[in-house]
Amino acid sequence: MADIESGGGGGHKKGPGVKKSKKLSTRVDLTPMVDLGFLLITFFIFTTTMSSPTAMKLNMPDDTAKDDEKNKAKESGALTILLGKNDQVFYYEGKLAEDGSNFKRAIFGRTQGEKTGIRDVIIDKKKKLGENADKDMVVVIKPNDESTFKNTVDILDEMTINGVKKYALVKISDPENQVVKISEQGVK
Repeated sequence: MADIESGGGGGHKKGPGVKKSKKLSTRVDLTPMVDLGFLLITFFIFTTTMSSPTAMKLNMPDDTAKDDEKNKAKESGALTILLGKNDQVFYYEGKLAEDGSNFKRAIFGRTQGEKTGIRDVIIDKKKKLGENADKDMVVVIKPNDESTFKNTVDILDEMTINGVKKYALVKISDPENQVVKISEQGVK
């Protein structure tokens, strides 16, 4: 590992009986240190656990004999939330009425004054369904082309906050999109 090299002094004396001291030089061999470094690096590489990817749990519906019944939900337990531009939220329960009488406007969060909050709408829907809320309630989220990613994340947060077990992110239909655009024009 380390060697001490001794060099010959060359026999020059400074007087009787005095010997010139030999000059010693040290040389450190770093080869074992490099080997140790690579050994430690490989040890840490092999023993480190890589971060495992996190994924959302996805529950698939049961297979049924008829294709018509695969994506059906009870109309009494269905709540559809439509996301528009400028942080606007619309909702309706069950099926959208032909005249749009069950189509309503809400805001994100809780109710503030005259403005109904989407969180309170979800809580009221769960209260209406009672003990069957976890089994029967299905929330369908439909963002349109002008809604933002932030709004989609906010509404998914509302599902988590309110403990909604079944919800789906679905493409908005043309009639619903037209009703949203008409409602957005009324309020700026």
